[in-house]
Amino acid sequence: MNANAATQPDAAWTPSPEYIATTNIAWLMTQTGVETYEALHAWSVENRECFWGLVIERLGVRFYETYSRIMAGSTTDPKWLPGARLNIVESCFMAPGDSTAIIYQAEGDELATLSVDALRTMTDRVAANLVRSGFVVGDAVAIYMPMTIESVAIYLGIIKAGCVVVGIADSFRPKEISTRLRIANAKAIFTQEVILRAGKALPMYANVQEAGPVMVIVIPAGNANFPLRSGDVAWADFLQETGPFEAVSRAPHDPANILFSSGTTGDPKAIPWSHATPLKCAMDAHFHQNIHTGDVVVWPTNIGWMMGPWLIFASLMNRATMGLYYGAPTGRAFGQFVQDSKTNMLGVVPSLVRAWKNSDCMQGLDWSTMKVFSSTGECSSAAEMQWLMEMAGGRPVIEYCGGTEIGGGYITGTVTRPCIPGTFNTPALGLDFVILNEEGAPAKNGELFLIPPSIGLSTELLNKDHATVYYQDTPSGPGGQALRRHGDQMEKLPGQYWQGHGRADDTMNLGGIKISSAEIETVLATIPGLMETAAIAVSPSGGPSQLVIYAVCKAGETADKAAIHSAMQAAIKRDLNPLFKIHDVVLVDSLPRTASNKVMRRVIRDQYE
Repeated sequence: MNANAATQPDAAWTPSPEYIATTNIAWLMTQTGVETYEALHAWSVENRECFWGLVIERLGVRFYETYSRIMAGSTTDPKWLPGARLNIVESCFMAPGDSTAIIYQAEGDELATLSVDALRTMTDRVAANLVRSGFVVGDAVAIYMPMTIESVAIYLGIIKAGCVVVGIADSFRPKEISTRLRIANAKAIFTQEVILRAGKALPMYANVQEAGPVMVIVIPAGNANFPLRSGDVAWADFLQETGPFEAVSRAPHDPANILFSSGTTGDPKAIPWSHATPLKCAMDAHFHQNIHTGDVVVWPTNIGWMMGPWLIFASLMNRATMGLYYGAPTGRAFGQFVQDSKTNMLGVVPSLVRAWKNSDCMQGLDWSTMKVFSSTGECSSAAEMQWLMEMAGGRPVIEYCGGTEIGGGYITGTVTRPCIPGTFNTPALGLDFVILNEEGAPAKNGELFLIPPSIGLSTELLNKDHATVYYQDTPSGPGGQALRRHGDQMEKLPGQYWQGHGRADDTMNLGGIKISSAEIETVLATIPGLMETAAIAVSPSGGPSQLVIYAVCKAGETADKAAIHSAMQAAIKRDLNPLFKIHDVVLVDSLPRTASNKVMRRVIRDQYE
């Protein structure tokens, strides 16, 4: 077993043979009898059932009834682990009861810890009281909260009771909350009275009240007697039952979590995660981020973005410790938390790294416990990732790109190959892809298509036809394989490295949140004086996507660019998401259209860039 002998000229970190021998990948290479990482990946794709069998063995997944085989069905409609019964939450509590499940800190407070036994007790109380309150197996229950020990216990408790989590990002406004509650047919929602950020109390319960009449279970912000709407319940009153709770047995394909990812129409896609999907989260973390028992894993995120559930399963199923900071990750206080919690794996969004670098807020901190970084959500800048590596004495960055409908990554990195900042160095284990040009021929730069199957890949959508979205009119692979549409633009570089170039369709990725052009344009249509708009995302110098709006004013209206920009930003903040910032507004006389009258956003994007 050797490190890649042909170190790339631009490699910023290269593993030694001694280091490779300590990795989780080394165990897998020993089990499969291969001698190089490249051979390992090829084996994992050619022997997908054997690969996932080894993953299940390595993770020690708990089953009530074992599976008859790993996969039945077809490559485009697989049935994973047929015959099995499990509740995936049971596989989150395999570490010793007195070990640390979560290390956390609120703004201005001291570090605190929660043991595995204490988290299990909180989880059981949530599950028991859902059952006491009349919720039954299959009921959808939403969470609109930041990542806290309570939200983690609520998340696990809902699933343990046999119900289904509906994840809603804590930055969403009432309209977006209402949309997600409606699509998922949620029976209730957990939230906080407010969210505290930088000394300010931002409304959460008020947003949920405005979103609709669904029952709310509310965690107070210090004032236990704050007024509740009729039918809503305070957290303390909800938590009546105590004692152990026996997890509800589920089939691997039964839903555990409903997450949302925007497509090219107004409503977001509703993507169910099953009780098998977390195997993908835990596998990626184990073999690609190289998480070991006892590691501290920190990734600023929330339950409404796939990385929130990913963090829960990636850490707990690997018997690691989850690190949660109850505040904005943009300043030095977060960096201090990373230092004091002795973080071993830190996940980032590239725009966050840029903010740290530009403000110099992390200067002088000791991140020497860091083993690896991981970056997702946007295209990375090589210079910024190089800066991040230097913050921890040159530790590598694992680039990680996938999606909610994948349950993790399809292209990523491995610590057993040299790290070139801003690039991927491997497809994810158990998955492969092809890059095709517009004629459907293999290319070094073009649209990427996945070669299914894999645990984690979605098999249904709640509000759209899954086969149409992912398989209709897709070309065949070079070997005649069925291909699955994903929509990313990818370039293959020399030496088995890749670089992402954003979305190939009209879905954009802003600050790690997917949003369709149509959703943004619908909000902007309410602004007086505008005839039509086109929202695009641009990635200058290969960095994270930036939002640009092309606008056509109504005849006779004054084209005041600054005023229009201000009105657009206010509308997006009010009705969509305050995290979405408009980089530029371009006023034009008309928008380019196809013969069928569709706006040609790709042409607009090319003109702007």
